[in-house]
Amino acid sequence: AMLFVAPLIQILMFGYAVRTDIKNIRLGVVAEPGDRLASRLAGRAYSTGYFIPARVSAVNPLADLEAGRASAVLVAPPGGLSRAFGRGEGSIQVLVDATNSIRARSVELYLSALAAQVAQESLPAGNAPVSGLRFDTRILYNPAMESYIFMVPALAVLILGEILILLTAMAIAREKELGTMEMLLSAPISRWEILAGKTLPFLMMAFINGPLVITAGILWFDVPFRGSLWVLGLAAVLFASATAAVGTLVSTLARNQQQALIGAFMVLLMAMMLSGMFFPLENMPVSVYWITFLNPFRYFVTLLRNIILKGGDPGVVWPNMAGLAAIAGAVAFVAVRRFRQTLN
Repeated sequence: AMLFVAPLIQILMFGYAVRTDIKNIRLGVVAEPGDRLASRLAGRAYSTGYFIPARVSAVNPLADLEAGRASAVLVAPPGGLSRAFGRGEGSIQVLVDATNSIRARSVELYLSALAAQVAQESLPAGNAPVSGLRFDTRILYNPAMESYIFMVPALAVLILGEILILLTAMAIAREKELGTMEMLLSAPISRWEILAGKTLPFLMMAFINGPLVITAGILWFDVPFRGSLWVLGLAAVLFASATAAVGTLVSTLARNQQQALIGAFMVLLMAMMLSGMFFPLENMPVSVYWITFLNPFRYFVTLLRNIILKGGDPGVVWPNMAGLAAIAGAVAFVAVRRFRQTLN
């Protein structure tokens, strides 16, 4: 099953999930209800299939960008874009979330091309061509649009999760392979103590290694840190608990270290590809997108990027922490039951 069935499942899932094209960009518009030119520009953007409507606050659209409810916002000038364009002053502000630098560049290019088309179509017949609407672009959270600022939090998640899953997956399988599990069972300790003894050392190592990896990435690559340390620490604890539970479950299913290593590698590869580290979750089909909610990597990638780069919006932080806690509890429960069945 590991050698033939799992690779088929992976190639089918990755074929649908791994898409590098930029689609489903959440675009919000702040304009007066009667502003026909702003409405036409937004409608043209939505009709391309690259953008989807996002509801944003006219008072504080930055909060919607920080919470991830929008990836870009068009802000029309006071009095309306139509009136300003009629006076030859067609300038519209574009707020772009650049935590994903590749997506931010695409948003800017897409909107510039659409604005040129809409501006030309809005001129009376016989008028000379125009260069298009002028954009006052404001790049947020990553003004230089450096790719490493987007990648460093994801790599920290990958390194921490890789260590935890691989080591915990090998722990119980090693005892089975060496034949020392019977010795542990004959010792005057409970099954909970056996399981805790096989997982807690790796958790303690993760609590040391996690801050080290994250701090090194932030300091070495000069990634701005805008969030709270205690919120980041709590998120790291929940992620470590969830990934340790996943590794322990793999270990209870494996009969030897070789099976545990192959199983852990497959789980790690699936978790990495379906986490949003490298490929946008919004581009995935709905069926695959819902599977990502079972992936602890998904939640921690979102948490790290939001806490480090945006300061940690409560609307993003607490739902993702709740998701991590739910996964940790559910997988730990299954792992304990499976461990008891293995011992029996």
